[in-house]
Amino acid sequence: MISKIISELESLGSSERAIHSLRFFKTAPGQYGHGDIFYGASVPETRIIAKKYKNIGLNDVLKLLKNKYHECRLVALMILIEKYNCADKEKDYATKKIIYEMYLDNTKYINNWDLVDLSAHKIVGAYLYDKNREILYALAKSNDLWKKRISIISTYYFIYRKDFNDTIKISEILLNDNHDLLQKAVGWMLREVGKRDQNIEEKFLNKYYKVMPRTTLRYAIERFDDNKKKYYMKK
Repeated sequence: MISKIISELESLGSSERAIHSLRFFKTAPGQYGHGDIFYGASVPETRIIAKKYKNIGLNDVLKLLKNKYHECRLVALMILIEKYNCADKEKDYATKKIIYEMYLDNTKYINNWDLVDLSAHKIVGAYLYDKNREILYALAKSNDLWKKRISIISTYYFIYRKDFNDTIKISEILLNDNHDLLQKAVGWMLREVGKRDQNIEEKFLNKYYKVMPRTTLRYAIERFDDNKKKYYMKK
């Protein structure tokens, strides 16, 4: 079954799109995506394949997740989300736990921002919603870029349910991280908090706007009116 998935992805590949992806996902030496490779299949095409093969076993999904091609890992995560959502509907708590643990045991393969952003809140956030969330703080304090991004993006699931506490606390942990991808992620999640409760976002900004990275701040205030943007962008 895996060979069929790989064959379909390869057949849908575009050398032009693959070359573009190499640049877009920063795969040059020293960049965050160094070493990643692509078939050049589009995201809509990978979604179709994921839905087509959503019933493959978890062992096969794990093999796909460990594949060197980006699109294979993307399809694997899409299938995991499908399986998690199905288990959630069926109240299959054992399968939900297995998928959650598989995800966290294999974060080294969830190694670009699109892979994290697609999946972290839908698996980690969803699983932890009614549970202890200390693992998110351990991820936030790790030395791994992708674990850190998983920690903050996972809280997107909570934000949708107007539960902002962990987003705020993890944003404080990551606030002075110098990686652009984390600054953007924190700013994005703060903006999402503000969409639902601007007072909470502004309380955070009023405490930190003079010292927080400009990238984070710009993302956080993107929806504010011009006067408020000017206020927060001044030091």
